[in-house]
Amino acid sequence: MTSIKRKHLVNTAQQLFYQFGLNATGIDYILAESGVAKKTLYNHFRSKEELIVATLKKRDAEFMAMLNESVSRLTNQQTCQPHFKPIMALFDAIAQWVVSDNFNGCMFINASAEYSDPDSAINAICRHHKIQVINYIEELLTESKQKNTSILAKQIAILIDGAIVNAHTCRDTNAPQHAKTVALILLDTTGC
Repeated sequence: MTSIKRKHLVNTAQQLFYQFGLNATGIDYILAESGVAKKTLYNHFRSKEELIVATLKKRDAEFMAMLNESVSRLTNQQTCQPHFKPIMALFDAIAQWVVSDNFNGCMFINASAEYSDPDSAINAICRHHKIQVINYIEELLTESKQKNTSILAKQIAILIDGAIVNAHTCRDTNAPQHAKTVALILLDTTGC
């Protein structure tokens, strides 16, 4: 029963934090929405920060799984050079995400803006997630025959983050496609 209540708290908190923000979402609101008692919350989490870290860890796992699944599914639909297909599929995966009903920007960009102390556990999990995404991009680049794939992966991650922020703040659902165009230029100019 304990793990069921904990999961329910994390699921509810994640949804509310993502929709309304970390600071704007109070513990009382999470408790009201989840139907869980305050004592139960504090049996599982010593602080709101611990609950936030748990929601970010869950979101990290979900987001990386979504990227893997989407990129695998979308790679064969690409019409560019074969060794660029996985990277182009990555931009299409982001494009599908930003038009989904539950898109509220990047939870990690949002969280790190609210908790900017580089020594906080919240900022650390945000940094970990972004490094994981960069590593994933570098894996996708392994077949591209590009030089300096670690630098190129960081450049592509910047394009993706920019597209996500633009899609969220400006409600420009074409932002991932614009970033995809720039990425293709970047890949073509870095040479094989």
